[in-house]
Amino acid sequence: FLGIIMTVINLYFGEITLRTKKLHQLPGYAEKYIGKKGKIFAFIVMIFGIYAALLAYLIGEGQSLSKLFFGNLDYSIYFAVGFWFVMTLILRKGLRSLRKIESWGVLAVIAIIFLIFLKFAPSVNIENLTYVDTGNFFVPLGVVLFSLLGFTAIPELERIQDGKDLKKAIIFGSLVPVFLYIVFTFVLVGVFGKSVQQIATLSLGNIVTLLGIFTMSTAFFILSFALQDVFIFDLKKKKFVFFWVSLFPLLIYLAVSFFDLENFAKILGIGGAVSGGLTGVLILLMAMKAKKEGDRKPEFSLPLNFIIGGILSLLFISGIIFELLNFIK
Repeated sequence: FLGIIMTVINLYFGEITLRTKKLHQLPGYAEKYIGKKGKIFAFIVMIFGIYAALLAYLIGEGQSLSKLFFGNLDYSIYFAVGFWFVMTLILRKGLRSLRKIESWGVLAVIAIIFLIFLKFAPSVNIENLTYVDTGNFFVPLGVVLFSLLGFTAIPELERIQDGKDLKKAIIFGSLVPVFLYIVFTFVLVGVFGKSVQQIATLSLGNIVTLLGIFTMSTAFFILSFALQDVFIFDLKKKKFVFFWVSLFPLLIYLAVSFFDLENFAKILGIGGAVSGGLTGVLILLMAMKAKKEGDRKPEFSLPLNFIIGGILSLLFISGIIFELLNFIK
């Protein structure tokens, strides 16, 4: 359900890019169609989502490395700080070529998911898949929403595609991950039931744990670079880049560790619900304005009015409220 909703939102964002002659990122489109306040709001939402992800990845890497080397989570904080130190060194050297690793990481994830399916599918217990806890129905909402976020890729996709077949590319790029998530969840929940760990790869042994470590590290690196670009090119804050991009996420991690708040799923959940939900509402507002004030005729257009926009916005806002309530429990 969320995959279909996010596909629609991605298509609206694609239409916005096609209606605009100049290429922007989300804050640039927000400024054009909503104004400077829209740009500031978009920046805040984007940065909140990135910080939430960086924090979650520090938690995930620390726990995964501790589990891999010692078989427990007792040394998570030490491995997290060590991981942060290595990533900071790489980031400061400006090794942009490491972005290419992400492509190989995606291919590795797809291959591993299907290998996991082939190996563990015969062990799936159907009773694990029919279990329902209505009291926790909305708990996965933020995490699933986080896993479906891909707004920042659409402007680049529009530039590469040059408007041609953009609609098909967005639909394909939005729904293929949904299928992979369904396969992965089917196996993990089907085999392990309620005992599956928050960082699911820890449930499948060291080889798959290494996959989780690899994918989280590449995502951490690329998000750090994106955050660095925001401060350098958009906010013009070169002097404070190291603090806000590298040191601040570590300080947040140490703070949540000190107060024993390092819950991987809740961090991803609040980041996905708030950042994804507010960005979804923002895109709907921009799309309605772009239909009236756009620079050019788009290659495709989706119907949008206050009723459709209102219903979708209500869904996002409800998700944010439920996630916030779950976060403070």
